[in-house]
Amino acid sequence: MSFERHVKRFASAGRLAGVVFFGLTLVAAGQSQRAHKPAAPPSKSQKPAAPVEAVVPFRGGEKLSFRVIWSKFSVNAGTVDFLVAQHGNFFGQPAWHFQARAQTVETMRLVYPLDDQFDSYTEAVKLASIQYEMYLHEQGKQQNDSWRMTVDGSATPSDATAARVLPGTRDPIGFLYALRATDWKSTPELRAPVFDGHHLYDVAAKLGQAAGHVTVPAGEFDASRVDVRLSEHGQEVSDTSFSLWIAQDATRTPVLIEASVPLGTARVELTSH
Repeated sequence: MSFERHVKRFASAGRLAGVVFFGLTLVAAGQSQRAHKPAAPPSKSQKPAAPVEAVVPFRGGEKLSFRVIWSKFSVNAGTVDFLVAQHGNFFGQPAWHFQARAQTVETMRLVYPLDDQFDSYTEAVKLASIQYEMYLHEQGKQQNDSWRMTVDGSATPSDATAARVLPGTRDPIGFLYALRATDWKSTPELRAPVFDGHHLYDVAAKLGQAAGHVTVPAGEFDASRVDVRLSEHGQEVSDTSFSLWIAQDATRTPVLIEASVPLGTARVELTSH
């Protein structure tokens, strides 16, 4: 198979996660594990207490930049930026607006020009997805899609396609931030459904290495490795796996993502934060 055909398969195969490796990554699902004491039932004269938002290590305005090394051809394939765009009231509830922007560079861009943007609206209490949006601009073609996560009995939105999902379903972008909110010192494994716009996967994330050292363009980091496997319709996707290295600092910054897929492997390295 020619280099160009490989690249086209590489770029188009990735609706799995819709971002990060241009279709090569899916970061683990997770949620804040900080325990809260159950509140006493409100009296008839009291209003119910507002839900407590998940404790998270990131803040609005944060930007993380990565480079994508596609090892099949040992080329610098692209760049990915993750942004915490806003924290506010979205769709009637407290939520985070996350955003990812991906583009091919250098030789890869000559073969497959790609400029994609992905938006995640993730509710702030359990870090579940509310709405997921994809704005794809590849080889001169534009495609925009938006999905509102709905469960049985939920009203169908008028401004987005309803995605009927299980309660607590995440989207790929929200997963990255939910994973950072997870206390891996006390959480050996997490499982959750993830909808990427086309498929609903069951994601299992396990702590693979509690302590390690990672060197990337952004610097040297003490980090922990989380290994991620995917299943669909009860069957494990055996030829696809991911590992995410999270810095052992206050912000739990993701510093390195390694992916193994049928077409090869990718290394996504933090360049600035």
